[in-house]
Amino acid sequence: MSLDELQFSGLQKAVARTKQLSVKMNNATDHETTREILSEIIGQKLDERTIVFTPFHINLGIRTRIGKRVFINHACTFLDIGGITIEDDVQIGPNVNVLTEGHPLDPAERRKLIVTPVVIKRNAWIGAAATILPGVTVGENSVVAAGSVVTKDVPDNSVVVGIPAKVIKKLDF
Repeated sequence: MSLDELQFSGLQKAVARTKQLSVKMNNATDHETTREILSEIIGQKLDERTIVFTPFHINLGIRTRIGKRVFINHACTFLDIGGITIEDDVQIGPNVNVLTEGHPLDPAERRKLIVTPVVIKRNAWIGAAATILPGVTVGENSVVAAGSVVTKDVPDNSVVVGIPAKVIKKLDF
């Protein structure tokens, strides 16, 4: 889907609303207030056991879904116009980027926006400073090592590492 397919004026209004709420959220001093404001941003009541450390940056909000018992550490950035789904029991380390937005390689087309959803499945762990690129699904119980750049889907029960991230181990339970 390109930006042309989205209602641009409505998108601008939603982003402005999110920016205003984000200032309040990032100045909150307790988890409950942070959770309440983020719930308003994403349009979904967050589970009382979900913890989000601030600062937390999100550009739209209404295209993000967060499951139960999720932990998101400091200084994460979510660009969610393409849609982000985080299932139950996911842990996200500090400085993680989850991106659903990109641009065409052709310089004449580069100002267009290409959006593709990201899904992080149940019980995944995303290590510090990892980047999850548009269109990626991180499998159930999988681990993305710190600093990795995930360009392709991660199978369930896998550990990925590197740039680009590659499977280095299958987890046996």
